Amino acid sequence: MRFAVVAHRVTETNAALVAASEALGVAADVLSPRDALRILEPGDVALGRLDVRDGLDGVETGSIELDRLAAAGVDVLNRPSALVAAHDKLLTARALRLAGLPHPHTSLIADGLPAQAPELPLVLKPRFGSWGRDVVRCETRDDLETALQRAAFRGWFREHGGLVQELVPPIGWDLRLVVAGGCIVGAARRVAAPGEWRTNVSLGGRSEPVSPPPLARTLAIAAATAIRADLVGVDLLPTGSGYVVAELNGAVDYRPWYTLDGDDVFAETVLQLLRAARSRPVAA
Repeated sequence: MRFAVVAHRVTETNAALVAASEALGVAADVLSPRDALRILEPGDVALGRLDVRDGLDGVETGSIELDRLAAAGVDVLNRPSALVAAHDKLLTARALRLAGLPHPHTSLIADGLPAQAPELPLVLKPRFGSWGRDVVRCETRDDLETALQRAAFRGWFREHGGLVQELVPPIGWDLRLVVAGGCIVGAARRVAAPGEWRTNVSLGGRSEPVSPPPLARTLAIAAATAIRADLVGVDLLPTGSGYVVAELNGAVDYRPWYTLDGDDVFAETVLQLLRAARSRPVAA
């Protein structure tokens, strides 16, 4: 059996997952979608790690290859439907709403679409977004009008429109939990940089070890289940009464300090993914 991370880039996380698999005695590689289709055989395990495109205008190519791998008898984890539901924030909002999970009210805004005046304050963001890029906090109508004028020049806005989302009052930190095979395998507390309300490490924030409380763990597993994701990052915003699910990430990046209970986070991820692959019905 071979374990393959199907991705377009050898990120630190992808490389760490491969190294953990090999340490467990399972041959592993990071393969492009085309190489995965050429190399993998029935009984192998393929983990879809397609990310958002650099232009924030959709998901990277490779969904067709993942579907063909599944049809050929390869155990595909993070199938295209789950990846799209994680990366498309409008689909994320719908899935979480259907599952009855707390999530900021979200609606689509685009040229030619009828829209009610959204309630302020709010956040304007790309429908397919990552790294905190082009996410704008709008406190007033003027803020929103200015943000929309700027977004109109972005390719992602012309392609898909943008999302206006209820602002959950930021308190300078949030939680990122990593769910693999229906289990919490890692977590970190992300702290915003001074003067910044977003917690993204790419924007100067930092992440630090944390032991998430039971409520956060339960909510993260429920969010992953709602989109049928095998490996996903779940970002939780703290509120006065608990947490709300902020976003999901189907190609979540994480580091060794996400480890919980002394277990190596990447080894635990691979173990849970292989367990999930073995337990999945053949017809799934």
